[in-house]
Amino acid sequence: MKAPDFTLTAGPTPASARTLNALGSQLVYHLDPTFIETFRRTTEKAQAFFRTTNDMLLLQGEGILGLEGAARSLTRPGMHVLNLVQGIYGKGMGQWLESYGCVLHEIEVAYDSAVDPDDVDAYLTAHPEIELVTIVHSETPSGTLSDCSRLGPIARRHGALTLVDALSSIGGSPFEADAWELDVCISGGQKCLGGPVGITMASVSPAAWERILSNENAPRYSYLSLIDWKVAWLENGTFPFTPSVTDVMGLEAALDAMLEEGIENSIARHAHAAAVTRAGVRAMGLELWPVSDEISGNPITAVRVPDGIVHTELSAHIRERYGVMLSTGSSAGNIIHIAHMGPTATGLYPIVGLTALGSGLRDLGVDVDLGAGVEAAMAVLSAGPVGAR
Repeated sequence: MKAPDFTLTAGPTPASARTLNALGSQLVYHLDPTFIETFRRTTEKAQAFFRTTNDMLLLQGEGILGLEGAARSLTRPGMHVLNLVQGIYGKGMGQWLESYGCVLHEIEVAYDSAVDPDDVDAYLTAHPEIELVTIVHSETPSGTLSDCSRLGPIARRHGALTLVDALSSIGGSPFEADAWELDVCISGGQKCLGGPVGITMASVSPAAWERILSNENAPRYSYLSLIDWKVAWLENGTFPFTPSVTDVMGLEAALDAMLEEGIENSIARHAHAAAVTRAGVRAMGLELWPVSDEISGNPITAVRVPDGIVHTELSAHIRERYGVMLSTGSSAGNIIHIAHMGPTATGLYPIVGLTALGSGLRDLGVDVDLGAGVEAAMAVLSAGPVGAR
């Protein structure tokens, strides 16, 4: 089976030639001074990407490594944790927390909605024993955002730390780790950066370090250990084990492209691509999955698959017939995504996704107005700036 002609999924995304070139660099010894300097530069660029002055770790694994390592580092048996659930990743965090022995509190809403920060404020007022709030900023399968700009200050006012999954949002939707008073934030290279999959960026606040270092249950001498990275890298300028040299080089190239473009420009580019796509989806007569645009993230348009059609079968049909790979909502619902993320958040990529989706649905017997969808999308595309990385 050949690779698709277009990959418009919710990550990994296609990478730019600049990033691919960096990933193809010659391997060097990880303790060579040139690589030490590359690693240091990359951590500083990741801080700018997160908009934080907090410590930055580059963990050598996909985003799940950072999330699990952070969750284990911050928690202990018997600790009260409030987990916010508006999708499958939030639900999965709760399962982790229970397995660690935490006393789990949850606010859960339908997976096409978002948790109301006022409800979180009221819950923390009623439960002062809660020490940590876990949040998914961007629920990738559902295409929804939580309002971390309010949730961070609310948690801090109640004396609780925050752990934020921001894997698919930073660079595509507004995110301010420091201004929003967030403690531990996790993101990856393979989403809006269009970078490598095998590396996680994690920012850690002083308050979070204080909690982690005093926690006897925090992993040590482990691949999950944040403390090992603090001691080795932040304090001694070396590594707890051999890092993935090429992933670091690829991540630096992707960060360079993002920072040269400007984070605000990147967010605007993703927002424009989202507007193009959603205009087309609506004009075709389809429904968006999130209940409102206000809770929809810029990098992903999540579409309700019409009754009688199964999302996985639709995606497979579109890939086979049209060479376009769209992702699905997994267990979040009968959802298909047109992702406009990283290098695909520009130009005609959304039009490719719309025509593939509309054509696939028509093939399966759904009455969609493909022409109206393309016309509406092109009208929005032509009215706004077209960014290109």
